[in-house]
Amino acid sequence: MTKPIRKILIVGGGTAGWMAAAFLARWIAKTGIEVTLVESEQIGTIGVGEATVPGIHQFMRDLGINETEFIKATNATFKLGIEFEGWASPDKHFFHPFAGYGVQIEERPFYQTWWSAKQQGYQEGLESFCLCTQLARRGKFAQPSFDEDSRLAWYNYAYHFDASLFAKYLRQFAEKLGVTRVEGKVSQINLDESNGFIKSVQMESGQLLEADLFVDCTGMPALLINKTLGVEYEDWSHWLLSDSALAVQTKSVVAPDPFTRSSARSAGWQWHIPLQHRVGNGYVYSSQFIAHEQAREELVANLRGELVTEPRLIRFTTGMRKDFWHKNCVAIGLSSGFLEPLESTSISLIQTGISKMAAFLVNFVLDEKLVAEANRLNRLEYERIRDFIILHYKLNGRSGAYWEHVRTMGIPATLAGKIEIFKASGGIQMLEQESFREDSWVSMYSGFGVDPAGLAPSDNNPRARQLMDSMKRAILKGCDIACSHDEFLRTVTP
Repeated sequence: MTKPIRKILIVGGGTAGWMAAAFLARWIAKTGIEVTLVESEQIGTIGVGEATVPGIHQFMRDLGINETEFIKATNATFKLGIEFEGWASPDKHFFHPFAGYGVQIEERPFYQTWWSAKQQGYQEGLESFCLCTQLARRGKFAQPSFDEDSRLAWYNYAYHFDASLFAKYLRQFAEKLGVTRVEGKVSQINLDESNGFIKSVQMESGQLLEADLFVDCTGMPALLINKTLGVEYEDWSHWLLSDSALAVQTKSVVAPDPFTRSSARSAGWQWHIPLQHRVGNGYVYSSQFIAHEQAREELVANLRGELVTEPRLIRFTTGMRKDFWHKNCVAIGLSSGFLEPLESTSISLIQTGISKMAAFLVNFVLDEKLVAEANRLNRLEYERIRDFIILHYKLNGRSGAYWEHVRTMGIPATLAGKIEIFKASGGIQMLEQESFREDSWVSMYSGFGVDPAGLAPSDNNPRARQLMDSMKRAILKGCDIACSHDEFLRTVTP
């Protein structure tokens, strides 16, 4: 297609639709391109994705969103990482921070120095060398410092927020920039018979909406990319068995933690996401190993605070669309794929999908070669996140039919190779389009108690240990200075 893009139609609202609308409105400002979003208030949204990863900051910078304004509008809290309760064993907890560990000693990664010292009897745990983790453990928060002389304070953070308020905020943002919203249900999608491209969308009201580029944000039904254009879905449920989630909101009973909590349960895991005004909870599980009613009972039994809503069942199939961009249609959000929210990647995948669309829509003209490259990169990103999530299950140390099954099942060759390399040499293999960097993999191996077979000993072991002890003291001092997460929030939202 060589016809320039002059009209863009987003079908579907919610988080995906309004993130796309807000980004496009900002990106195409002063180009004369029209952006329209169609949605129906009668059609509900999943609306569960309330936890994010640090990449959300780039989205906010791209849009010029003020952090304080955003936090107030969405009842947001800060997130330093994820606490994994009972995954390595029923009584063990570990933390996946948005940060690294220590600073380099003897020109090699800190984690290798630490593992070498551990093999020689050093007792201090890896988490002691991460300010981000220690702040979270103490319920504290401080803005990171990226000063060259304060490398221990180099960490990142994300947010927990109310997804419905986030979509509302972005809608107001997008409409101020000229996005047109059309209320109503779609009754028919019309194709151009000459090339199979989408030509227009017919509304139940009779209104006809034409465009040059269509963005499918219709969620799991994938009304455009699948039901109209026939792009198939690649099922990964043989690797990721969870097919159901029960989501429920509860009243807050304590000050919000600056982290997400993931607690292992009998056939899956339970999330706990604290906002300013309430808590988001849910149980992600495999219905092959537990009945829905049993899952509901297990979830409710492990909740704190009065229920604000009744548990809502969400069914899903883990996997991805074989192409997220086909002809003149780009699928964003759940219409492009679903990976369980174990590492809070749902909103991140919306964001990176939008970014790929923008990066490869050069001069606002569709180019088959560029579309193919966008699809290639999107696939790799999904596969890398998939492998990282599978790692959690593969390394688990729990008993029970479900946990034993996911520990002994076959895994993708890419993941198997990474695990083998680490166990043999302590090396962390990074492939193209990795969302989770070396330190995230280190936190998993350490948290699950997986040690490399051997590492070269430190050239000056006593000095290395002295430096590590000095780092630990500096981190504890930083924690003492920081205020509580709740106090920090009050300074942002007085």
